[in-house]
Amino acid sequence: MELGPPRQRAVLALLVAARGRVTSVDRMVDELWRGAPPARATVSLQSYVSNLRRVLEPGRPPRTPASVLVSTAPGYAVRLPEDTVDAWRFESWVSRARHAPAAQARELLAEALGWWRGPAFLEHADEPWAVPEAARLDALCAEAHELAVAAGLRTGHTAEATLAAEAMVRDRPLREEGWRLLALAHWAGGRRADALGALRRARAVVRDELGCDPSPALAELEHAVLAQRLDVLRAAVPAPSRTMSTAPQPAAPPVPPRGGHDLFVGRDEELRALDGAAQAARHAGGLVLVTGEAGAGKSALLARLTDRLR
Repeated sequence: MELGPPRQRAVLALLVAARGRVTSVDRMVDELWRGAPPARATVSLQSYVSNLRRVLEPGRPPRTPASVLVSTAPGYAVRLPEDTVDAWRFESWVSRARHAPAAQARELLAEALGWWRGPAFLEHADEPWAVPEAARLDALCAEAHELAVAAGLRTGHTAEATLAAEAMVRDRPLREEGWRLLALAHWAGGRRADALGALRRARAVVRDELGCDPSPALAELEHAVLAQRLDVLRAAVPAPSRTMSTAPQPAAPPVPPRGGHDLFVGRDEELRALDGAAQAARHAGGLVLVTGEAGAGKSALLARLTDRLR
């Protein structure tokens, strides 16, 4: 659809940004000419409106009232169904996704995010009237990506959610929710060390860029990961979204041995070394230092050793 020269296109964009509300002629003139309108600015505005009406309603009979770009005192407004303007429809679908079950939310958000073709109001990015609406839509887009990752985690699409979360923190590193979701995605995928690494990266970015500590939500998640608080993980990523047996479970399953022996693998050499050191220390005493990155399994190793020594 050919909408004409730049200022004529700006007329329509300005009215779309108003989301159907009436924008006065005085304000439109002031915005379109940045506070320095020519003597015949109002006449030019009327000409732009007339041209746009012909484009938007090509079949409208002469001298009949317009139904899309309407005249309403003290100015003009756009009257269109919500689903005919991508920006309006996007906002509606994100709102629906906030309250929808995870599977439905994931579908809604995938469809809605597919409508984006670049920054909102890109042609008018330097216009003062466009900046607030473009920023609002950009924040809404960021929220939609976050909701999509959360929905992906809750429906078992952990690998896909992890990749999406990595893209989020790369594109918007100051949005802490992206870091929180990335850490959860790593944790849900069994990569506890990566989850802690993501939280350390978040802390560094926030401190370097904003000069403050991360939010309590990130700090609480870090403590939960360090303490292996699986109840926190299950609250964010329910059991159906994780790989597990679908067989019926007993109402009160037995408590696993301390240290999770069924999950303890790949540390036989270290365990033998610690066992030998412990035996030697029974008579002469001694000290062994166990080091490693956070999440590497030091606590599990020592818990296993403790059980062996009992």
